[in-house]
Amino acid sequence: MAGLLELRNAGFSVQNRKLVRDATYSFDEGKITALVGPSGSGKSTVLKLAAGLLVPDTGEVAYKDKSIALMNRKENLEFRREAAFVFQDSALWANQNLFQILELPLRVHFPKMTKTEREKRIEAVIADVGYRKDLGIRPSQLSMGEQKMLAFARAIICRPSLLFLDEWTESLDENSANRLIRLVKQHNSTGGTAILVSHDMRIIIDISDIVVMILGGQIFLKLTKEQITEDEDLRRYIEMGMQA
Repeated sequence: MAGLLELRNAGFSVQNRKLVRDATYSFDEGKITALVGPSGSGKSTVLKLAAGLLVPDTGEVAYKDKSIALMNRKENLEFRREAAFVFQDSALWANQNLFQILELPLRVHFPKMTKTEREKRIEAVIADVGYRKDLGIRPSQLSMGEQKMLAFARAIICRPSLLFLDEWTESLDENSANRLIRLVKQHNSTGGTAILVSHDMRIIIDISDIVVMILGGQIFLKLTKEQITEDEDLRRYIEMGMQA
């Protein structure tokens, strides 16, 4: 039986430089998978391939056994509603205010939702992430941590079943980071799936079911959380591999 999301011999190059090579992996529904590896190993590229933000040069990425690259407009729109991405740099639209940024996904994916319903959904989401400032300002007026909070709020605004998280707690203070971690756990507790990139071993051990190490653009090793927590030498090996 196929997994929820599959990389099938996926490869990706930029200017003849192979960033990902022959990546084959099946992400199981309802699990949290951490992609780890040293800087430049290809983990963020793998994450973007899995999310359909990059199209592989070779192989394919399939969601519910359907190639993302071959989806028609309706299928792709449904995938975009069910899956959401938090970018490492937040990627908030500079020419819109925060309310507009949060409202747009609702307008696209729930065209029949009323203005009042959109406002209530936005109020609930910003309360969840802990943002308390004005929504009428632009992203440039936010700190990096606040931008990350809003990027996460935008990702969960449509209540997706699949989250892609690229260093989503970076630049956050401990309390704010813990709040977002709790939200990911809550998402998972209701059957949601998450695939994340993080350099923080504490977070990885705390929330991940599976850890996948990527080296040189290749999927090198797959471990369960239990294997790592029960074997101190293995944990140190993973930590060293993340810093190499």
